[in-house]
Amino acid sequence: MSILSEFKAFAVKGNVVDMAVGIIIGAAFGKIVSSFVGDVVMPPLGILIGGVDFSDLAIVLKEAQGDLPAVTLAYGKFIQTVIDFTIIAFAIFMGIKGLNKLKRAEEATPSAPPAPTKDQELLSEIRDLLKAQQNRE
Repeated sequence: MSILSEFKAFAVKGNVVDMAVGIIIGAAFGKIVSSFVGDVVMPPLGILIGGVDFSDLAIVLKEAQGDLPAVTLAYGKFIQTVIDFTIIAFAIFMGIKGLNKLKRAEEATPSAPPAPTKDQELLSEIRDLLKAQQNRE
């Protein structure tokens, strides 16, 4: 089997295509989550915490010289990213928790048993006839 035919067999397998679709949908979902957090969650949260932004905190390791910019350890950006991640993770957790609760409630709702099939009805009739026949003997 040539390399080209092996690659073709690999690339068109169902799980590879499924994975590609999942990655594309995941990227689109990432944009939705980012917008949700940035546009819906963060503004009221920013008001609550007084608009604290850690991204400007840094330690200057080497001052700027001429055209060279200063070398800084921007630990504030890291802190802000960790806070943003925590908020995003909590928002997703609460959303998934709500979905799971709805799913459990849906699963707990009893559904009517399915109607017996013709075969089951016929077998029930045969069983009843055999019982009646045994009772006569």
